Amino acid sequence: MRPRAQAEREESSKARNRLHTSAPFHLEATVRVLQRRPASKLDIWERGRYLRAFVSGEGLALVEVENRGTICQPDVRFAIRAGNRAQATRLGVRHSLHKVLGLDVDPQPFFRLAAAEPTLRSPAYALRGMRPPRFAGLFETFANVVPFQQLSLEAGVTIVGNLIERFGESLQYDRRRFHAFPTARTIANARVSALRGCGLSVRKAETLRHLGWLIESGKLNETHIEGMTTKDALRILLDLPGIGPWSAGLVLLRGFGRLEVFPPGDVGATRMLSTLTQMTPGAPLDRLIDRFGELRGYLYFYGLARNLMEKGLIQSVCRIGIASRSAS
Repeated sequence: MRPRAQAEREESSKARNRLHTSAPFHLEATVRVLQRRPASKLDIWERGRYLRAFVSGEGLALVEVENRGTICQPDVRFAIRAGNRAQATRLGVRHSLHKVLGLDVDPQPFFRLAAAEPTLRSPAYALRGMRPPRFAGLFETFANVVPFQQLSLEAGVTIVGNLIERFGESLQYDRRRFHAFPTARTIANARVSALRGCGLSVRKAETLRHLGWLIESGKLNETHIEGMTTKDALRILLDLPGIGPWSAGLVLLRGFGRLEVFPPGDVGATRMLSTLTQMTPGAPLDRLIDRFGELRGYLYFYGLARNLMEKGLIQSVCRIGIASRSAS
């Protein structure tokens, strides 16, 4: 029998590494939607685990997340595989993971709304437990929006990947190199020519540099915007150079978790939502979107997730051994 002190230490270690969330929780679907495309250089999904390098005040930390339970009975754990393991880093990582993976969001209200829509019932069950992911910080959010303006999803992902490889700090683990997202300071001090080498236009490069400077100087503060109403936050964002209604909406949805926002004029999201709901391409979706009220932004993620599922990148809840009736 193990000594009591050893058993207590092991239980304490497990508790420190556990990420609490309500059931159900579909880790794979959440990470895939966060990635948008599997070519992501930052958010890695492999062998049923999520890997990502985070920047903290103490240095870099490579974090691994897995669900040791099931979607209906999640047991989500994280471990720092490389880099700084200080207690402050661990606390910061825990906070970031709750934010990035939407662990504090209850998926049930949206599921009930989606399951009541005949055309959404099947994907609602297939994606049961998927959370709306968020970008880790304000600058990361802007840098995941500006490059995509008037470009395809594939082109935007490529540019962001180039920025990460060129400007992100990195660390090595298991004979591989993992990059963190570039800081606001790094991009604010970068040359326009270097940013253009990553695929950005001159205008977008200057926009990112200016946003980086605003954030680094404290003139643009994430906590301040977090405390605003959505209406007031939109007004602040629309006053920023290079940020229009679509960009502002996406920043609020993917950076601040404002699920009441469905990015206006998003052609790609509208097309994926039309496919999801089996509507004729070009048919107006406003009435459907409005029926979801304060949760309309969830539809954005569902459209993206359904597209990824059709590519074989997300396993349906039903296909991995959880019958729909057991989740109802």
